[in-house]
Amino acid sequence: TQTYEYAATILDLMTRTPHPDGKVLIIGGGIANFTNVATTFKGIIRALQEYKQALIANRVRIFVRRAGPNWQEGLRAMRELGETLGVEIRVYGPETHVTAIVPLALGKAPAGGAAAVAAMPSKLAVESTVASTPGTPGQMDVDPLRSAPSVPQPAPAPTAAAIAEGKAAPWYSPFTANTRAIVYGMQPRAVQGMLDFDYICKRAVPSVACMVYPFGGNHVQKFYWGTKETLLPVFASLKEAAKRFPDADVVVNFASCRSVFESTREMMQLPQVRTVAIIAEGVPERHTRKLISLAAKANVSLIGPATVGGIKPGCFKIGNTGGMMDNIASSKLYRPGSVAYVSKSGGMSNELNNIVARTTDGVYEGVAIGGDRYPGTTFLDHIMRYEADPGCKMILLLGEVGGVEEYKVAEAVRAGRITKPVVAWAIGTCAGMFATEVQFGHAGALANSDSETAEAKNAAMRAAGIHVPETFEALPGLLNQVYSDLVQAGTIVPRPEPEAPKIPIDYAWAQELGLVRKPASFVSTICDDRGEELLYAGMRITDVFRDDIGIGGVLSLLWFKRRLPDYACKFIEMVLMLTADHGPAVSGAHNTIVTARAGKDLISSLCSGLLTIGDRFGGALDGAADLFSTAYDKGLTPREFVDSMRKQNKLILGIGHKIKSRTNPDLRVTLITDYAKKHFPASPILDYARAVEAITTAKKDNLILNVDGAIGVLFVDLLRHSGAFSREEADEYARIGTLNGLFVLARSIGFIGHYLDQKRLKQGLYRHPWDDISYLNPAALQGGMSATKGDRVQVGAAKIVSK
Repeated sequence: TQTYEYAATILDLMTRTPHPDGKVLIIGGGIANFTNVATTFKGIIRALQEYKQALIANRVRIFVRRAGPNWQEGLRAMRELGETLGVEIRVYGPETHVTAIVPLALGKAPAGGAAAVAAMPSKLAVESTVASTPGTPGQMDVDPLRSAPSVPQPAPAPTAAAIAEGKAAPWYSPFTANTRAIVYGMQPRAVQGMLDFDYICKRAVPSVACMVYPFGGNHVQKFYWGTKETLLPVFASLKEAAKRFPDADVVVNFASCRSVFESTREMMQLPQVRTVAIIAEGVPERHTRKLISLAAKANVSLIGPATVGGIKPGCFKIGNTGGMMDNIASSKLYRPGSVAYVSKSGGMSNELNNIVARTTDGVYEGVAIGGDRYPGTTFLDHIMRYEADPGCKMILLLGEVGGVEEYKVAEAVRAGRITKPVVAWAIGTCAGMFATEVQFGHAGALANSDSETAEAKNAAMRAAGIHVPETFEALPGLLNQVYSDLVQAGTIVPRPEPEAPKIPIDYAWAQELGLVRKPASFVSTICDDRGEELLYAGMRITDVFRDDIGIGGVLSLLWFKRRLPDYACKFIEMVLMLTADHGPAVSGAHNTIVTARAGKDLISSLCSGLLTIGDRFGGALDGAADLFSTAYDKGLTPREFVDSMRKQNKLILGIGHKIKSRTNPDLRVTLITDYAKKHFPASPILDYARAVEAITTAKKDNLILNVDGAIGVLFVDLLRHSGAFSREEADEYARIGTLNGLFVLARSIGFIGHYLDQKRLKQGLYRHPWDDISYLNPAALQGGMSATKGDRVQVGAAKIVSK
């Protein structure tokens, strides 16, 4: 709903005023972590369909680029919409650079660029089979093995043990195939993602050693290792977790911005901890600066704040980095490549993984340092690690507007401290198009001087010898060109691609994708709570209040699965009001009061009263409805019906009252029968019951049509003649206990009132008085004792004691 409303607002604004050249709508987005792309597009497609004529009239062309979970279905739906909408829709997926559709849509694509950007393949495969020339802004699929004219003999694929080589793990390699982590905070999705990554990387031991959750006691949490369930310990303190798992040297801190300072400081005091990743956004800058100082003293590498983390393909993944396993697999992050990258943006990590996987042999390591003004570690910190790591052959830097960290990297390259090829780009070049300063999404993405602009940084890096493309769209091609040069030089020896691992998929996600089905344990047709808004029998809860249907209307939806006429809803409400209570002396109220005074809770007291409802108390509605409607349907005259019941020695349910009589009528009956006569289309069963009443009251004045009988026969008339039910439906509702449900619902109101009344009055335990009980012993009576003489009976005694 929110996506639809947002899209509808955009379409409304853009179609108000025509433009002579037509208009362009760009629906663009990066590779999502967890968002179901197909589900997101449903709201957009709905809005596009509603604005079809306006889009046609304004000659709107639509360009779409999206990727992430279930992107194939989402883009297929968008392509199919283009075939029926009457509007040009061009659709692209992860094979197209994230921003390539912008110059294409505006007619400003570089030479050859427009031709290189092909429409999505009809099958929307995860991997495109069409290669493009290096440097084009569109298709990024470049076969690394074919990029160089001559390819050296492939080296054997490294084993997990080889990846982890280094025994004590050198300073430049904080993450190996043996790295273990403590996850601080109750983050089951992140932990499961890390375990799934471990599984497809064929790690021998899970990377998550345990979790820490200070707000609960020590316990275990269930997760999956592949397709089998496993248990992870959860501790209430960091010290206990570190003591139990001394090999865990990484802490992934999911604490909030309010508590992350104290928790991180405690983590850095643990001698085994080498790396802490702070995920939280909004950490006060003074706290971050203090943590950076403490980290330097403790020799701890600090990643973040405001970071998604990082990833070492085939080895280790921090938290939610890389998103779902679909993204991990499509970017081949289950095995190492040769390119190490560092970025401020965690959201762009998926795009970098995708670009690197399609233009080189893959990612060796990737870190997002976070978008705050004071990151725990800088671009240069990680690039110097990559420079020292023999497994990294080339470096990719994605900077942004604001700050000066890119200049430090440029100076290190110029000074010869960095010798490996570096490809870099600072995003935010569009800031110069605005008349005022622009604050981008990150806290540090604001240029406070000319030197902090993206253009100035790109120029400085290019001047220092760093490979910087002319535009962001040219980055994939340049990356492939540098990689190809390294392959030709023999610096990088491409390895055969290993078999893609089988990815376990959660049942809930598989069901959302429509891949599995199973019989439901329950079937519900009255209420649906799965969407953004609760539905009562298909009616939105907001519509329930907007139309002011009342309790009667809600009951009609939930009990009868349809909206009844207003007079019927009003009648339901009258029944509830009339039967809500009938004083404390009736059996149900009495039981409720006694139970409440025994100190029991509301539910117990209410149930005590409800359990008395039956044929003798309150439960005659169904019986009365059945008796009168059956006799009427059989064609029995009222006299024949009364005589037949007398011959069977059966009472006529719905007839008779202990107090009320023909001369002292029950006004509740008068109210509902008068209302029915005025508003019901027909009331033949009520007329029949009145005729029976005339016969029974002739014999005894209190054999009147009581409130149970009146409600019962009127509900039959309502079901049969309201036009909302077929005859079969009307008979079924009367048969399955619907009418007694009205009495149960109504009298619950009264029983709860009696319970609350007793609690407010602070009434003590109830004990029935002796003088209201006749103590009679059969043996004593046989001996001639009389209760009127004051004889006292000792029940169960060996002999009778008399006064």
